[in-house]
Amino acid sequence: MSSKIVLFGATGYTGARTAEAMTRRGLQPVLAGRDKARLDTIAQRLGGLSTARADATDPASVRALIDSGDVLVSTVGPFQKLGEAVVAAAVDAGAVYFDSTGEPPFVRRVFEHHGPAAARTGAALITAFGNDYVPGTLAGALALTEAGVAASSVHIGYFITGGRGQGFSKGTLNSLVGVLLEPMYSWRDGALVDEPAGRRYRTFQVAGRARPGVSIGATDQFALPRLAATGVAPRLRDVDTYLGWFGPASRAVHLGSRGTPLLAKFPPAARALTAAAGKVVARASEEPSAAALASSTSYFVSEAYDASGGLLSRVLLTAPDGYAITAELLAWGAGHAQEHGVIGSGALDAVSAFGLDTLKKGAEQANVVVQS
Repeated sequence: MSSKIVLFGATGYTGARTAEAMTRRGLQPVLAGRDKARLDTIAQRLGGLSTARADATDPASVRALIDSGDVLVSTVGPFQKLGEAVVAAAVDAGAVYFDSTGEPPFVRRVFEHHGPAAARTGAALITAFGNDYVPGTLAGALALTEAGVAASSVHIGYFITGGRGQGFSKGTLNSLVGVLLEPMYSWRDGALVDEPAGRRYRTFQVAGRARPGVSIGATDQFALPRLAATGVAPRLRDVDTYLGWFGPASRAVHLGSRGTPLLAKFPPAARALTAAAGKVVARASEEPSAAALASSTSYFVSEAYDASGGLLSRVLLTAPDGYAITAELLAWGAGHAQEHGVIGSGALDAVSAFGLDTLKKGAEQANVVVQS
């Protein structure tokens, strides 16, 4: 019996775009979620897909959807709040799992908590398989491959230019609020270490000018040390990822990171700040502005350095808006996994799951293009 693809969360903005991308590729996903009536409407619009009811707060309902070898794609967030049952169901079933999260604490939990269990059941967990953080991981892997054995550190930056108006869905904004004060991490001196978001600040040359970014956790800190350990860059010590979405406000984010550990010691203040941010998000539209997305360009830059700080290689990728990237990558990944499987089990990253050459070709199909 051939495996099936189950898409969880198709009634949301990212999930709906992913369903559309899948059907354009000729895939026939089962659309799953809480609101079967809305799912049926979407399914009919996309050519008569199958639907199933499941609830992220009811693990049994998610587990009933999948069997060993099936492909489960989740776009249901915030993942810190709603993602646990879905990934646990994939582990229990021995399925191939993808998600669209950009939440670093959830990414870390998949690798450190769910990964060992998945290795025992034969499940393959590929978290953050979208705009966050496949293009940056790909750029980093290409830069390290070009730099070779002299590479000691790699810096990756994620940037967006153009686009006026609301550039993010309410779901994305809620996810950002949910991790506002959560501990982050980096790869420093050959080990994963805890640190606040925004701890480091630097600029990258992108689209003709210097653009600032602040440090964040990502899948890069898991993926690139694994690649280095295969012999590509055996001297790699540091992996730094920077988010360049804040523009001129990046400096303030960086300076504000000094207060994050203090807020953790005063939960009432932390809750008040999160609540205030939540009220701002509540006024946002459910969907991003179509005009803002159409006029935006995504840039992903990676630079590899030797131990003395000398630049060894630089790779730049460009792509359309982040939601288009995520939908197309999830559709490509699910289709490839259904037809060919993935490499290995446990918690995987995009490079280890597909191999660098195959991932590069898949990214090109999602319009993530290597410029240099």
